[in-house]
Amino acid sequence: MKFTTKLYASIGFILLLISISVVILMNMLEQSIVKMNVVVNELYERIDIASEIKYETANIGREFREATADPENGNNREALNAWEESNLKIKQGIESLKELDTQEKSLDLMEQYTTLHDSYQDMVQQVMVWQKMDGKVDSQAVMVDEIKLTRNRMLQTAQLLLGLQEQEMKNELLRSRDTYNWAVTSIYIYLAISLSLGIGLIIWIIRSMTKNLNKVTTVMNSAGNSNGNDLPRIEIVSNDEIGSIAAAFNAMVSELEAHSKLEKHLLEEAEEHGWLKTKIAEIATMYPEAKDIQMLGESFISKLVPIVDASFGVFYLKSENEAQPYLKRIAAYAFSNQFKASEGFYIGEGLVGQCALEKQAILLTQVPEDYISIRSGTGEGSPRNIIILPVQLEGEVLAVIEIASFHAFTSSQVKLLEEINSTLGMAINSMLNHMRAERLLQESQALTEELQVQSEELQLQQEELRTTNEKLEEQYTASEQKKKELEKVREALEEKAQQLEISSQYKSEFLANMSHELRTPLNSLLILARILSENEEGNLSKKQEEYTRTIYTSGNDLLLLINDILDLAKIESGKLEVISKEVDLYDVQDYLSKQFSPIASQKDIQFNVQLEPNVSNYLYTDEQCLKQILKNLLSNAFKFTESGSVSLQVRKVRTEYIEKQMPVSTQAEYMLAFSVIDTGIGVPTEKQRVIFDAFKQADGTTSRKYGGTGLGLSISREMASVLGGFIELTSEVGKGSNFTLYLPILQSSEILEANSYIEEAAAGLEYEDYSLNEKSEVDDEGSRINEEGKSSLKHKKVLIVDDDIRNVYALTIALEKYEMDIIVAENGREGIEMLQGNPDTDIVLMDIMMPEMDGFEAMRRIRQLPKYQTLPIIALTAKAMKQSREECLDAGATDYISKPIDIDQLFSLMHVWLYRKEG
Repeated sequence: MKFTTKLYASIGFILLLISISVVILMNMLEQSIVKMNVVVNELYERIDIASEIKYETANIGREFREATADPENGNNREALNAWEESNLKIKQGIESLKELDTQEKSLDLMEQYTTLHDSYQDMVQQVMVWQKMDGKVDSQAVMVDEIKLTRNRMLQTAQLLLGLQEQEMKNELLRSRDTYNWAVTSIYIYLAISLSLGIGLIIWIIRSMTKNLNKVTTVMNSAGNSNGNDLPRIEIVSNDEIGSIAAAFNAMVSELEAHSKLEKHLLEEAEEHGWLKTKIAEIATMYPEAKDIQMLGESFISKLVPIVDASFGVFYLKSENEAQPYLKRIAAYAFSNQFKASEGFYIGEGLVGQCALEKQAILLTQVPEDYISIRSGTGEGSPRNIIILPVQLEGEVLAVIEIASFHAFTSSQVKLLEEINSTLGMAINSMLNHMRAERLLQESQALTEELQVQSEELQLQQEELRTTNEKLEEQYTASEQKKKELEKVREALEEKAQQLEISSQYKSEFLANMSHELRTPLNSLLILARILSENEEGNLSKKQEEYTRTIYTSGNDLLLLINDILDLAKIESGKLEVISKEVDLYDVQDYLSKQFSPIASQKDIQFNVQLEPNVSNYLYTDEQCLKQILKNLLSNAFKFTESGSVSLQVRKVRTEYIEKQMPVSTQAEYMLAFSVIDTGIGVPTEKQRVIFDAFKQADGTTSRKYGGTGLGLSISREMASVLGGFIELTSEVGKGSNFTLYLPILQSSEILEANSYIEEAAAGLEYEDYSLNEKSEVDDEGSRINEEGKSSLKHKKVLIVDDDIRNVYALTIALEKYEMDIIVAENGREGIEMLQGNPDTDIVLMDIMMPEMDGFEAMRRIRQLPKYQTLPIIALTAKAMKQSREECLDAGATDYISKPIDIDQLFSLMHVWLYRKEG
């Protein structure tokens, strides 16, 4: 395009651009006016909706007054319909306004109004219901006042919502006027700027033409003085004559530069290739000089490190002699004592092992200052780059090389390392094969000499074998006979193992049955002894009262002995249930103080429980087991202490300071020590191990002074072991004893391991002990029976279902004291018949083990009768197994109590469930 044509075209283009811009701006102004009208119309619609909401809000008050003014009037129905129509319009208006107005403040007001409106409708409907029922006049008046107050709040909210819409209308009008004024002003400014730019553009085009001609001349003159690698370019981009000249010149310069760069690149590649081949040849020439793999590694690393301008290197050889593949350091360059710790790595261990595992090179850049130090006679420094390379042959890693340098590795050096690794792998394999062949040759020579010696010995042994062959034939006949005898022994052992398994099963069943058979007679014995000891009729002498109290105390001692034996049996069978949780040690302290302070006062012995300051408030363990162990230890301390003091000290100790080895189940860093210290008779050294055995005491004679079964310490020791701890004893005769329970203080990760161990130790079934927490709750509820209990149970009809006449007799006597009406059935079938014949029965005491129909089946059938689905049924059983409680509750029991029955506990349960039934 000619210069004149370009000039005229530019001026015409500028005028056209200005015209188009004016048209576009006028169109935008018109659209702004249209958009403003749409927004204003929408705001008017929102104001109309808000006004209607306000109007209907005022209207529902009038309609409500008309609807409630005269219920008998016919207009009441019309007013009520009008009221409901107004409420519907309000809801529709709110929904429409929510769609049009999405401001946060408006939405909050609409939510507030909706809440008030819903509350208003609920209160109006409630008043309508009361008005129909002609009741609750006082409440109706109060509710009407509340309705007025709510409607006033709704009016206020509607007024605020209307004001907000009107204010939005004003703000939108102001914004629209400002936008219109800004658009008009922008048009004038834009026209002025366009005219100025057009004139400036024309001047710029003329000057640029002259400037471009000067540039072309200058660049062409400077091209002759360049070296051919970096020629100048004409920086003009145009379609005129000057642009064509510039494009042709630039294309010519690019071709010249490309040719020069190609020539230089080929020269550098030739030099690099020659350098690589030279260095590879230098290293390859040293392979034949190595006599063993050690010498090969030392020669290779000493040669390679200086070639790549590095300052440190290590050669690791893969060894298969270990239990798993191991990379052992056999050679190093610039080795220092600081690296003695890293003799080698297993596959996958560290970066060296990871390199061997992935079979990929690892390059480390910007290595930290304290990562490694390279020393010389004048100083030391830290390398900045480290490369770790695997040496492979046919996909198998034979060695790993680690090289450190003060500067970055060049591409040529990296290529050299990769090329050398392939040849090194073959050299290592060849050297290993050579060493293996030499070793086999030496072994072969040694074997040849041994064979010569053995050949002579074999000739001698051949004659001996002829003699022994005859003996072997005789022994073979005898061995066949012994084989048959051993088979018979094996069958006998298998039969014995089956008998032992059956015996173990019989033992478990025996313990369960013994629990039932012993607890059943104890139940009636304890109940009757308790009633006699109270002597409410006053017909017993002091000695007779003492006799009955002795019977009651002996029965309780027998019950404790039964529980101890069962506890010991379930611990030995690994069926002790352990439930670990956070235990508050201050609760344990209060519990033990309340338990043993009366005993201390009675024996005039000092007693205190002390927690050291460094002890945490909580310990993760089984609370019931911990309390039982401490109760057993404190009971022993008080039993064998006539004067002085008994104390419990709790302290935190490090495991490493404990002389006894901690159990392998947990290896905690700290343990909590519970030390029970007394000033009693002490335990002789030779008896200190014996007292932890079952049924053993320090004094084993029948006339021992202090009594007891000797099970407490045995149970405590086994419980401590299940909890991951142990008990330690230090004692001196005449000076007292110190029993210390050590329990681990577990961290979060150790708690998970301890849980798995405890779950394993506690697997299986378990005897049920009545929970202390549950008992305390029942006792708290039952304490109300003292005065009001008798009146609450008086004339209540109770059905006793039990086949044991002793238990029925004892329970009947105990319940008759509260003037209760008692009916009796001997089995489950008779119990259902008796219940149907006495529909006014208030509560049922159901035994479990009965003939014809047991308690489980009887409770299930009772619960199938609609009339007795909420009848309180308390299950009584002497077979106090863990699953018994669950089975009773599943079968339909309301509650559960084990025999022998605690009368106070039974009355507490009866009072609780009769109270709930009446409530």
